[in-house]
Amino acid sequence: MNMKSTNRLGSDGEGCNTYLPKEETGISFPPDRTALLVIDPVNDFLSEGGAGWELTETTVKKNDVVGHLKHAIEGARLHGIPVLFGPMAYTEEDYADERLQRRSGINRLMFEKKMFLAGSWGADFHPDLQPRENDTILLPHKSCDVFQTDLPEHLRRMGITHLIIAGMSANLCCESTGRHAMEEGFDVTFLSDAIGAASIPEYEASIRVNFPLIGNAVITVDEFLAAVDASVISVQPGDKVYGSDHGEIGTVKEVVEAAEEIEGYLLVSRGLIFQTDTYIPLDAVVKRSGTDVFINIPKLVIGVMPWSEPPSRVVMQAKFGTPATGVDKLYGSRSPSIREQ
Repeated sequence: MNMKSTNRLGSDGEGCNTYLPKEETGISFPPDRTALLVIDPVNDFLSEGGAGWELTETTVKKNDVVGHLKHAIEGARLHGIPVLFGPMAYTEEDYADERLQRRSGINRLMFEKKMFLAGSWGADFHPDLQPRENDTILLPHKSCDVFQTDLPEHLRRMGITHLIIAGMSANLCCESTGRHAMEEGFDVTFLSDAIGAASIPEYEASIRVNFPLIGNAVITVDEFLAAVDASVISVQPGDKVYGSDHGEIGTVKEVVEAAEEIEGYLLVSRGLIFQTDTYIPLDAVVKRSGTDVFINIPKLVIGVMPWSEPPSRVVMQAKFGTPATGVDKLYGSRSPSIREQ
């Protein structure tokens, strides 16, 4: 029997197997649909004497996280991009009644080190990163995922489709929130120099491996603000191409628009790294900053992509798969149990 629907429904009943900016191709960061989310910009993480400072000090100083967060926040405000602050805070009830210290390793760590205690100096915003009247302060998250707060309601209210993530910490709150945002259909970008972690390995694993696959781009604060200024994506010969992991792929030799039998692509000539010419579909280009363009695949894996020849329309169509109405059994042997609508 044919499946009635292949949509996976979210908790609010809306389909979440989608990409929200699907009608906005060609625009890096539309100011009226982009928001900057700053996660845990508080003293316990970012100030000497904070409960987590001995863990985060190395990456916070190395990346100048506070300085870059300040630059990102001020730049976003200047461009009319809303800024949302997502802090943590724990009360006695969270531990005495809800027993959150038994929920996970990170909850135990925060409990034992008395991190983010509600009303304390440690849970307050860093003095250089104070919210302003027009900014949005979210309800506190109680572990790693800021989407478990009122964030979704604010994003829907504002009509946001592009979410920029910065703050603390890379492999926990930033990654969990970015992953959830991507699953909900948002275009997710991580600001690499405005993010810290509890160690260099944790930071590097997030920036180099996980973020490039979860999000559409991992870029610096300056690149983000330049992309907002540029607005429209228009690839030109001579542009530098970067992967979503910020790895340099090469220089654009030629830009070919879609024709009757060929999909649009940009040609990156072979060089020291790639042994053959690379034909990157124009559909893979998601950001432009100055003369740099970013595609939503890491350089780390571009060698295994089937991009050794111009993309034909027939080959591209085959990648779409079968329409839902033409699938009899989703997994070949049987279909999942589908709730009656």
